[in-house]
Order: sequence, then C-alpha cells, then structure tokens
Amino acid sequence: MRKKVFLSFIMGFFCLVLFAKTDTISVYSRSMNKQIKVAVIQPDKIVKNQKLPVVYLLHGHAGNHRSWLQSAPQLEAKANQFNMLLVMPDGSRNSWYMNSPINPAVQYETFMINELVPYIDSAYATNLKRAITGLSMGGHGAFYLSFRNKGVFGAAGSICGGVDIRPFPKNWELNQLLGDLAEQPANWEANTVINIAENLKPGDLSLIFDCGYGDFFLNVNRALHQKLLQKKIPHDYTERPGAHNSAYWGSSIDGHLLYFSKFFNEK
Repeated sequence: MRKKVFLSFIMGFFCLVLFAKTDTISVYSRSMNKQIKVAVIQPDKIVKNQKLPVVYLLHGHAGNHRSWLQSAPQLEAKANQFNMLLVMPDGSRNSWYMNSPINPAVQYETFMINELVPYIDSAYATNLKRAITGLSMGGHGAFYLSFRNKGVFGAAGSICGGVDIRPFPKNWELNQLLGDLAEQPANWEANTVINIAENLKPGDLSLIFDCGYGDFFLNVNRALHQKLLQKKIPHDYTERPGAHNSAYWGSSIDGHLLYFSKFFNEK
C-alpha cells in the first residue's frame, strides 16, 4: 500500500513538473511591419473559465525569445507552481525595448505596450494582473516600460539590469539607438531608467531588483536603489554573490516569480 501511495505521488509530481505547455507564436507588429516571435508558457492545469496573471520576461543583449528557456529551464515548473502565464518576446539583439529617437525601424516600446500586451490579453485567458522583469538589457527594458507606462503593469523587476546606460556609451550598439552620447546627450538622458525613475510615486509599482557583487552593472543598481530610498519608493533590492551570467539569472528568476505570485495573490 505504501509503495502504491509513493508511486502515485511521484507520478503526480512529474506530471506537474514536465507537462506545462510552451508554445512559440508570431505576433505582428504594425509599428515595425514585421512578425515577432514570442515564447509562451501556460500552466498545464487550467480550470475551465479560469483567468491567469501574466509575467513578461525580457531577454538580454543578443538574446531572443528562447533565451530565458535556456537560462532558466525550470520556468515550466514555475508556471505550474505559481499558476501564471509566462510570456517571452523576442526584443531583437539590441532594442533595449525602447522606441529609438533616431531609428524609426526600432519601435519596441510601442510593440510591447500597444501591440503585444493587448494581443496576449485577447489570445489567452488573462485576468489583467501583469508583471514584467528581465535580465541585463531586459532588466533595463522591464523598468523602462513599466516606469513610462503606468497602469500597464502592477509589479516590475530587474535582474542585473542596465538601469543607467550613460556610463556605457561605447557598448552594446547603444549609439545606434540614441546617437553618440557627446553629440546627442538629450537622447541618453531621456531614455535611461535612473532618470525616468524621477516620475515614480509611492504606490505606482511593486518593485524588485537585484545584482551580483561581480557584475559590471552593480554600481548603477546601487545608485537606483539610493534614488528610490530618497524618493521613499518602496522596493525590494538585493545584492548577492554572482556575476553577469546565466547561472545568476537562472537562479534569480525564482525569487522574482515568487514575489510576483505574492503580489498577484494580494490584489
């Protein structure tokens, strides 16, 4: 009898872990006139007429819609554990999830806010509770989009995010999006997260972010943490051992999803 109970438990556990559904869909962007691939994880046990909260996961520089699945293979299990829809768009290799003021072909803020979010809400059974997080370029993107578009997301996170891009004027093709820092400083000032945070007020967003001690973005994350403290914006900020790599990102995402799950359940 004990063996039967144990086997039933093991079979149930593996069904829970292994059979979340991951789809790759294409979403047309009218603003950029192209199809954009998006990976979507649905929990395997959806009760009829049940509506789910959504977490958007943004990849880093040179990544794509599959990057999070590679860095965090546990995501299917987490979608089941927290009963949430996980959405991972292809943000191109260096969009930084913004509308470029110098390149009209890069309109990723418009895509994310005006095209992707409405598409997901129409194509899936969502309950309009949303959160967004990302790694590196995607950490910048998650805060950038949520800070600039209040009310779209209730919670936002950043993992090793480039939350101030100004110290890196020669990196990651940023000058292709914003122009040369010396020649067009206004573009850089207007599109860096730490400046956009000036517009935040307590209660606008539930915020979580973290960075590794060995990460080149550590100082800019510390600066954002201090700014939020000065503005009395509640947030969860953590520093821990780690560098700018998939091992750190893959372990950090679990905490973000737990944080978002608690946020959803409190609303």
